[in-house]
Amino acid sequence: MSAAKRARQSYEDVPCEIEIERTWESLHAHVHYKRDVDIAEGDEVKVLGDKIHVPFGQRLRLERTARIKHAGPLTRLWTRITAFGELMELLEFSFTSRRKL
Repeated sequence: MSAAKRARQSYEDVPCEIEIERTWESLHAHVHYKRDVDIAEGDEVKVLGDKIHVPFGQRLRLERTARIKHAGPLTRLWTRITAFGELMELLEFSFTSRRKL
C-alpha cells in the first residue's frame, strides 16, 4: 500500500465491551462502544485481541478495543448504491390474481 493511500485512510481506536451469547434462546454478538462514535456506511470495525470462543449454553462479556476504519466519500457512495440493490433482493413480489398460492 502506498504512503499516500495510507495517509488518506482514517482509523480510530475505541474501547468497547463485547457481549456474546450462545444459547438456545439467543445467538448473538454485540459491540458496545465506551464513548460516542460516528459510524457510517462503508466503515469497517475490527475488534482487536485474541480469538473469542464461547461454549454452547454460555454468555460472555469482555473488554476490548475496536479499530474503526472510516470510509472515504467514494466508498460511502458505492456502499449506498450496492446496499439498495441487495435490499431489493430480499423483497419478494407476487403478481397473482386473488387465488391462494
